[in-house]
Amino acid sequence: MSTLYQDLSALLPDGQVSVAEQDLEVHSIDKWHASAPPQVVVFARSTEDVEKVMKYANEHEVPVYTRGAGVGYVGGCVPVQGGIALSVAKMDEILEINTGDGVAVVQPGVITGHVQAAAREKGWYYPPDPASLKECSIGGNIATNAGGPRCLKYGVTKQYILGVTVVTATGEVLKLGGRCHKNKTGFDLTTLMCGSEGMLGVVTEAILRIIPHPETRGMLGASFVDFSAAAAAVQAILDSGVLPSALEITDAFTLAAARDYLGEDALPPGDAYLMVEIDGKVDSVQKELASLQAFLKELGALRINEAPDEAACEEIWQLRRDFSYSLKHTGLTKLNEDVVVPRSKLVDLVNYARKLQEDTGIDVACFGHAGDGNIHTNLMVKDYSDPETKEKADNALDLLFNWVLDHGGAITGEHGVGLAKKRWIGKALGGPVMDAHCAIKAALDPKGILNPGKFLD
Repeated sequence: MSTLYQDLSALLPDGQVSVAEQDLEVHSIDKWHASAPPQVVVFARSTEDVEKVMKYANEHEVPVYTRGAGVGYVGGCVPVQGGIALSVAKMDEILEINTGDGVAVVQPGVITGHVQAAAREKGWYYPPDPASLKECSIGGNIATNAGGPRCLKYGVTKQYILGVTVVTATGEVLKLGGRCHKNKTGFDLTTLMCGSEGMLGVVTEAILRIIPHPETRGMLGASFVDFSAAAAAVQAILDSGVLPSALEITDAFTLAAARDYLGEDALPPGDAYLMVEIDGKVDSVQKELASLQAFLKELGALRINEAPDEAACEEIWQLRRDFSYSLKHTGLTKLNEDVVVPRSKLVDLVNYARKLQEDTGIDVACFGHAGDGNIHTNLMVKDYSDPETKEKADNALDLLFNWVLDHGGAITGEHGVGLAKKRWIGKALGGPVMDAHCAIKAALDPKGILNPGKFLD
């Protein structure tokens, strides 16, 4: 056995350190294509465990790659320099749901959907809802500042993190923020940890803001002749003074794949589909649904499906989830991108995607969060493991990301940078901003042991 394994085994209880082939393999990947094995896997169960690991790693300059559920899309937790894969997946307790304070206190390995369910049992709500909420963890959500369809109305993860316990690269335990819903004491280091992608510290506990759960929700699914008409409807809805909890849009390529997978009658005719969700009191939701339905007809909707209650809403959301399965059913590999543009550029983005498809011969599927401009612009390739196909796809991504940046957008809205978007981070941030990132990193991780090899290197 290696010295690293022996040393860590001496520091931690039995069974928490592994060099088993299966554990090394599982912790070498996420949902992106990159793979690199760690030297050892540590299954932390407490803040004290993490503290011991980080003090050892800092002293011996061993790389540490923190991992939650491992369902990221950018290689963010892949241990590219070996070292320690520090799993917090077994730190999975919901420690408290306190409606009096409006907080949930959780460990980082808790699955996001479990937090939502626990809050809902008490009539309260944890709104962040990434598509992978049934399998992603709170720690990973904090690392990437995860979003989801309902962030249009409710905001992304950072709006719900009141406090965190963080173990630094040197093994110090920081208690940042707290249970107060307002707190202007010093720098906002709590928010700094949101989106830090495992490079500034290891979150071992989080205090989440929860809010009263809306009484009910309702949805409309509206088809339009084309994407431009649906995008115009998005802006018209917002201009009318309505703030939906979610506004999702889908393009012609995705709809064609869905009809092939689910059946021709599963979706109404048209080359664009808009999903509008609203929530609130029962009476107000019913009135607003009726008003929105009439409004969408005026805007040229071809057909409108109404979902007036929770069960019917789930049917429409299931359709949204099925879009990903439909794209997989094509037999092509989906390069799952999460670019963002100013909302006024939605049509421009999809028009550019069509042009990119024509110029490169690579199919492009666009769907996602129309309300905030976060459209998943997915390249559909035959075999990404083939070097020639990969080079062609990477060149197409280069064109896409540069177009997005040149039009005031961002290369990632939810998934993070990780390894997948490392190539474009210099242009995305700019020199002075990159320098500021590096200065913060050096202050909190002087030996550069936390998640090395990613976008700051």
